[in-house]
Amino acid sequence: MAKSSTRDSIKLTSVDELFSTEESRADSQREKVLDIPLSEISDFPNHPFKVKADEAMLEMADSVKQYGVLVPALVRPKPDGGYEMVAGHRRKKASELAGKETMPCIVRELDDDEATIIMVDSNLQRESILPSEKAFAYKMKLEAMNRQGQRTDLTCSQVGNKLDGKKSSEILAEQMGESKNQIFRYIRLTELIPPILEMVDEKQIAFNPAVEISYLAEKEQQDLYNTMQSEDCTPSLAQAQRMKKLSQDGRLNVDVIFSILTEEKPNQKEKFQIRRDRIDRFFPKNFTEKQKEDLIVQLLESWYRKRQKEQER
Repeated sequence: MAKSSTRDSIKLTSVDELFSTEESRADSQREKVLDIPLSEISDFPNHPFKVKADEAMLEMADSVKQYGVLVPALVRPKPDGGYEMVAGHRRKKASELAGKETMPCIVRELDDDEATIIMVDSNLQRESILPSEKAFAYKMKLEAMNRQGQRTDLTCSQVGNKLDGKKSSEILAEQMGESKNQIFRYIRLTELIPPILEMVDEKQIAFNPAVEISYLAEKEQQDLYNTMQSEDCTPSLAQAQRMKKLSQDGRLNVDVIFSILTEEKPNQKEKFQIRRDRIDRFFPKNFTEKQKEDLIVQLLESWYRKRQKEQER
């Protein structure tokens, strides 16, 4: 009985293990690039960066069609099957436009916070980033860093609360090349209602007034947006600061917003306005306000030159 129990306790090495080398065992642990069907890759939840089918995307799609995806995307496996994109949303879109069914990906096990930080960092390297993208990206990364900092089993340098006593916001500011105050000012933009945030992205509202507007209640912001649309104007920094103070005092309403927006600003030139319904029928439906203005000016210049020639005869 004793000899039998001794034999049972001995773990025999398998044939594969016996003849495998240390190099082959290490290779099996390395990350590999796999061709994964696009249908099995879902987008990162609340991905803050917009993936548009613009001219740059169409150029990328042409490149993918001709050469394929040259830099693999990064995905993580989902518990219920399939994969979640971490870095490579634009490459995935370009692959779809190019008619590809698969794309090369590195598969990596990542927890939510690790994935969030990598997703944000990989996108913030782009040259052109909208204020709204930066705002939500900073917010997501800071929240992830704060959660990491609360854990006691981490020694990663990303953890703000465990690195030389620095806070996560200070670490993030250093990484992004921004002041800590500017980081929080960007994050304030996430409090704007979507139509006003879109105006910030389109440079119709400057960054500093937008930060002040973010302190208004949702209904106040909606009243402000409606007034901006009807009166075709936006608040200056001083006006936005006044509305913020009135909101905090509980004295801001739609009438007050109207009176502030329609007051004459310093050095303001008198506006020449034409009712939209008188001119909109002359323009294609997809014309922007800037295109309409440019065309009107071109027609006036042509009319002016023609009138001068007639007077010279």
